[in-house]
Amino acid sequence: MSDAAEVLKPKTHADKMDIGISDAHRREIAAGLSEILVDTYRLLIKTHIYHWNVVGPLFHSIHVLTEEQYNALFEATDIIAERVRALGHHAPILAGKGVDTSIELRASGRSALEMVQDLVEDHEEAVRKMRDIGASADEKGDMVTADMLTERLTFHEKALWMLRSIIAD
Repeated sequence: MSDAAEVLKPKTHADKMDIGISDAHRREIAAGLSEILVDTYRLLIKTHIYHWNVVGPLFHSIHVLTEEQYNALFEATDIIAERVRALGHHAPILAGKGVDTSIELRASGRSALEMVQDLVEDHEEAVRKMRDIGASADEKGDMVTADMLTERLTFHEKALWMLRSIIAD
């Protein structure tokens, strides 16, 4: 019975991993990915709230696009969190830290144009952060994280193109 209890015992950071990336580099990459995860949740929530509250002539276009985007962002949260775990670290607990719950209050007074411009700013910030962390991961030999972030960058750059196209003159 003691063998079963030992198997079920949670592993700690003290457990050694040898995946070709130093402990310090894994810790640094996981910390960067944790920031990206928090930002992704914030953008997911904001996109979903804007999806519900958009009004005006662009309603249908923005409503449909934001639904596609918040679904993709939700899937991304799992992918990012699982990469943090694969690096030997715990995914961050988001309770009360980094996720702005006042978004809904600001959404009610915003025009569709303002909502889209706000989403553009957040996607641009995400792209900049992902480029930095992806380049750092690549330099540290973490090709998996770099590849994952390349895929995430592809999503965000396409989201930017779509959002900008909706509000173009």
